[in-house]
Amino acid sequence: MKVVFVGPSLPNARRFAASDIDIRPPACQGDVMRAVADGATAIGLIDGQFEMVAPVWHKELLFALSRNITVLGAASMGALRAAECADFGMIGIGTIFEDYVSGRRVDDADVALTYGPAELGYPPSTVPLVNAQATISRISELGMLSAASCQALDDAAQALFFKRRSWKSIATLSGIGVETLKSIVDHCWVDQKKLDAIKLLEAMQQTAFPTEAADWQFNATPLFRKMYL
Repeated sequence: MKVVFVGPSLPNARRFAASDIDIRPPACQGDVMRAVADGATAIGLIDGQFEMVAPVWHKELLFALSRNITVLGAASMGALRAAECADFGMIGIGTIFEDYVSGRRVDDADVALTYGPAELGYPPSTVPLVNAQATISRISELGMLSAASCQALDDAAQALFFKRRSWKSIATLSGIGVETLKSIVDHCWVDQKKLDAIKLLEAMQQTAFPTEAADWQFNATPLFRKMYL
């Protein structure tokens, strides 16, 4: 059984997933352990909850890896955890993961956004920095705005708290007209989180994954044993 945790990064994940993949909502602490208990042979982590609940614990991922379960991560919380657990065998996928594992990105909040409930398809109410910067790069590549204006957009996007980052607030802070920017973004929009999430689902369709013998041992701490064993 293959399990993928996904939500706002790819609300219509079922469309891109193979029939043998169990699509589950954004993970919080304990959900990976539940997938292991359910018999998962491969786990894909895309979206995860945080702030109001405990996020996916590294220990859960390491436990799964220690049981020779393939664990992949991409796009959002998955990219963060894959960068942090890459040395233990977690497989990271996509541009966002590469940015974190290389050190080009260091802030967890770069992938954060606010969004609505699953029943409405996880509608986004803010723009994650990774998508804003990917779009600004496209604007620059296509010459839709000057280099100075693109830099002003990037500076504004980085300056805004993730709960306040919208194209309107980016336009206002950068001094670029809201309507002008809206029409440009409509033409140049890049949803990097979606692109990376699709790549993970494509990777999950493999029947076998490359594995290497782990050169580490899982340490079941007293807290971990009390919680899960």
